[in-house]
Amino acid sequence: MPDVGAPPSGPPRSPVLAVHGGLHDLRGPAGARPVPSSPFTLVYPANAVVVVSGLPGSGKSTLLRRAPAQATVIDPRAVHVACEAVMPDWLPYGLYRPWARWKHIRWLHRELRGEGPLLVHDCGSRPWVRRWMARAAGRRGRPLHLVLLDVGRAEALSGQESRGRRAPRRAFARHHRGLDRLLGRLTRAADDGAAADRAPLPVPPCVTEAASVVLLGGPTRGLATWEFTGVPRPARPADGP
Repeated sequence: MPDVGAPPSGPPRSPVLAVHGGLHDLRGPAGARPVPSSPFTLVYPANAVVVVSGLPGSGKSTLLRRAPAQATVIDPRAVHVACEAVMPDWLPYGLYRPWARWKHIRWLHRELRGEGPLLVHDCGSRPWVRRWMARAAGRRGRPLHLVLLDVGRAEALSGQESRGRRAPRRAFARHHRGLDRLLGRLTRAADDGAAADRAPLPVPPCVTEAASVVLLGGPTRGLATWEFTGVPRPARPADGP
């Protein structure tokens, strides 16, 4: 596991990975590189925008719930719940989904123009969304980083069952196709880099909009926590959707 080490002094804490750039494959036993087997901390710059992607049910929201207090978290589920709360029970969500999506995009755009650490829940199957976020963040001098959860179709479906919510079949299939292509390219880049003993690995051309990419798998997604360096004060409360 590159660039990981325990601090030399002070109270005990988890090993840290200072993420500034490059491709970091931490998916577990299938990979050739060493991966953490105990809790570890992903450390990002204070102004970072970190996009957490993966299939519905892969554990994105669970990982985001470990966010530190100074970070703002953008989760479309929060928008869904807020919109649902002001609509009559008899009205199907599908009828006001465009309004919910508009509120989500507006909330996201507002936070991208801010300054503090930002964590974004995104399916990851639509490259144009990630590029738009990178451009919006870049105009404020903020780097965009990607954390991608690779847990597979069966495990994601099991995760949906355990949370009691299932993504529509067509939407899940669409996300699966898009993420499968992206993960295939990232896996080839990681394998090629490992074979050539390149460290750190460069970010591959398929995600040039990202300053870094971290790949987490089933064994490691539950071990990761977050930290943002150089934050002088707690971030203001997010305005919400």
